[in-house]
Amino acid sequence: MKRLILSFFLFTATVGLASAQGLFETAGKSPDNQSEKTVKLGGYVRGSAYGAGENYDFGTLFGETALQLNHKAKLLTMNTDLRFRSGNRFGGSFSEFEIKEAYAGISSKTVDVLLGEQIVSWGRTDGFNPTNNINPNNYFFLSGNPDDQKMSNFMLRSKVRITPMIDWEAIVIPIYRPSVYRYELFDLGASFVDPVLPEQKAGNGSLATRFNFELPGVGFSLSWFQGRDPFYGINLNSVDLSSGTPQVSYRPAFYRRTTFGLDFAVPLSSWIIRGEGAYNFTENEHARMYIPNCDLSYVMGVEYNFGSVTAILQYVGKHVLDFVDLNEPVLSDPMNQLALYQYANERVNYESFLINRKIFKQQFETNHALALTLSGDFVYSTLNAEMTGFYDFSTEEFLLRPKLVWNITDALALSAGYSYMKGPDKSMFSYASPVLNGAFLEMKFSF
Repeated sequence: MKRLILSFFLFTATVGLASAQGLFETAGKSPDNQSEKTVKLGGYVRGSAYGAGENYDFGTLFGETALQLNHKAKLLTMNTDLRFRSGNRFGGSFSEFEIKEAYAGISSKTVDVLLGEQIVSWGRTDGFNPTNNINPNNYFFLSGNPDDQKMSNFMLRSKVRITPMIDWEAIVIPIYRPSVYRYELFDLGASFVDPVLPEQKAGNGSLATRFNFELPGVGFSLSWFQGRDPFYGINLNSVDLSSGTPQVSYRPAFYRRTTFGLDFAVPLSSWIIRGEGAYNFTENEHARMYIPNCDLSYVMGVEYNFGSVTAILQYVGKHVLDFVDLNEPVLSDPMNQLALYQYANERVNYESFLINRKIFKQQFETNHALALTLSGDFVYSTLNAEMTGFYDFSTEEFLLRPKLVWNITDALALSAGYSYMKGPDKSMFSYASPVLNGAFLEMKFSF
């Protein structure tokens, strides 16, 4: 793996820089190919509130300033997005600085070579993207904009436009960065310790590549990812049975996977048919609770405009390969201390495997869900209304998220909404809803 990452890193850099060298030579000989310098400076200031939940009256309150700079001179380019915010989160105060993106490189009509902190989004379906494995997410960044949860990765990214309709993209991520979860906020009956991140070496990096086709009448791409999944499970850290009641602590645990992906979009008159699927391959899934089984994840959707309203209906499914039911332990002799001790250990392992299956949505061999989003602009595009609904037929969990955005002026916008999820007892939505349910309100001034 180490040699593979180094070879891939050098290959993408060499291909991109070789193409760029030819472009530089051409630019030096032909003034017509030299573009003017362009500098774009912008950003926003906003206040955001998220609260009225079961566990927290004020889940998140913060003020934020963003500065965004893009500079392009001939073939050279740079982009940066800096965020400064301060406020309160889950009962504690915070002040933080986030580099949303910061990268530089070469960009032309035929090739891009970019190095730095970047966010990459793959896939053509809406919200559910089985092929989008590149970046982690902060799932506990509560605001009215789901894009706030996206986190960047340091990467070398190269894109070659083979023809106007075909491009090839290659990515090297040398350092693993996991998503952010706050399971300690859930009532799981256990404690959590800090993760031990993989050692920072080439063998623990990730590789990804994609061929994208934008043909007349259809767009599709083929992708491949190999590395540690930003979406991870939990492993047992310790079990204390001395008090008679098991005292369990967990530690986040990371695993490697290989993903082969396909996505497509086909416009048919006033309809757009979209699809996306991924085969996820993992190893030792039965031996370790925090490694999911190999599976097939897929999404099929249709988009249609009803006047000023856009409707997107999607089927979200997953099929687990080599699925084996968990055997729930049974206490054979309640009067036998050795049997009680054995049962307690087996019970802890059973519940731990079950929690991980719920995290990965693999508690059933096949999972079925529907998602519907309705959105539209009204009152001369000064008011945008959106409603998202999700229902999982397998787990009986559901989510509703209405949102209104009032564009008071071109620069000032007020948004408000509510996020509500619910599920049966001991489902992931039942654990998350007391923390993540809530209303949100935001005032944003862009410049």
